Amino acid sequence: MKTEQIIEADLTWFEGRFEPGIQVEVAGDGTIARAGRLGMTTTSRRESQALLPGMINAHSHAFQRALRGQGETFAKESGSFWSWREAMYGLAADLDPDALHTWTTRCFREMRRAGITTVGEFHYLHHKGTSKDFALDEVVLAAARDAGIRIVLLQTHYVNGGVGIPLSARQQRFDTIDVSKYLQQLDRLQSMMRARETAGVVAHSIRGVPIDAMKALYVESKKRDLVFHMHLEEQPQEIADCVTAYHQRPLELVIEHLEPGANFTAVHCTHSIPDQLRQLFANGANVCVTPTTEANLGDGIPTIAPPHALPAQICLGTDSNSRISMIEEMRWLEYGQRLRQQKRGVFIDAGGELGPRLFQSATVGGARSLGVQAGTIAAGLHADFFTIDLTHPSLDGYTTESLMNAMILGTSEEVITATCVGGGWEEHRTTKG
Repeated sequence: MKTEQIIEADLTWFEGRFEPGIQVEVAGDGTIARAGRLGMTTTSRRESQALLPGMINAHSHAFQRALRGQGETFAKESGSFWSWREAMYGLAADLDPDALHTWTTRCFREMRRAGITTVGEFHYLHHKGTSKDFALDEVVLAAARDAGIRIVLLQTHYVNGGVGIPLSARQQRFDTIDVSKYLQQLDRLQSMMRARETAGVVAHSIRGVPIDAMKALYVESKKRDLVFHMHLEEQPQEIADCVTAYHQRPLELVIEHLEPGANFTAVHCTHSIPDQLRQLFANGANVCVTPTTEANLGDGIPTIAPPHALPAQICLGTDSNSRISMIEEMRWLEYGQRLRQQKRGVFIDAGGELGPRLFQSATVGGARSLGVQAGTIAAGLHADFFTIDLTHPSLDGYTTESLMNAMILGTSEEVITATCVGGGWEEHRTTKG
């Protein structure tokens, strides 16, 4: 296969550490042909920069980017997830296709500037109005194309307004009617997908989908070899409602009825019981946490930390997109646990290293959750990368050994110079060099 690029940066994140002298050969199909000390003539020399695998955002609701800065004025004791949800419903009711495209494209472009090359878009705003036209599903795909980001459209089934409660008037645009209609639309979307676009099966939550429908969807996800995602145990009220209806907690119910495996991702698990989480991980399933959104909404801090999960079983998302920074999500994945446990060094690997373990959650973990061939610089995977400016003042004093920790704990998007998706580069700014 024809070589399109030979990329070499001053440092490359390769096999779990930063190395000089590494070259990456990109083939014409946008995949990595080879990586290592190749001794080839470089076509793209990234001076004063480090090359890393693109970060993977496993959980996003792009339209909620329009809420940034809103809903942050509070009457006494009025702020909660549920009051925020009312503001979100108001936004959802007002968005027409053009506005949704504008905000979603803006959101995805901001992700690319933040080093994110793949997004798992947990999409449930399906209809233009009261008619069940599914017209907005294609808008999200078009926005991803315009932004140049790889997308896994996590097509969301949503039929209840609460456990055993019909959808409210403000939720009608989310309605996927029944499992049969949902699968018909999923088939339709997959038939029109292009390169860089795949799909996943989603049950919104215990409160949004009855357990029988959830079981049917999970069976279909395995039959179709698609990933399966759902919100789980984000709020105590959700747990209480589930116990009332089913006499089990949501995670307990899911483990018993779905027997979730490696294609299953539970999002949040903020109030999950540790023993049940350990069982979920033992089954091979994944958990996606979104520390910035969980903090913004006052959800809480999940009791989630090694060694119960393998490094690749925890991934990260930007969720409500009130802030788009996978660097910050990595930082607060660790800091949240430090605050909860009152100790330092929670998400560390077997050698006691922090940065590599956290970076796995932003790359390898996201790739596993979304079922994409990415997250590592290795032959056969997508040529998805980002670069950082080694001359940036926030990195002054770094060493090869400390650079990953310095990036995660001491910088933000200002150090990111470019992103590459499938071999296609987008420059965000130049370095001093």
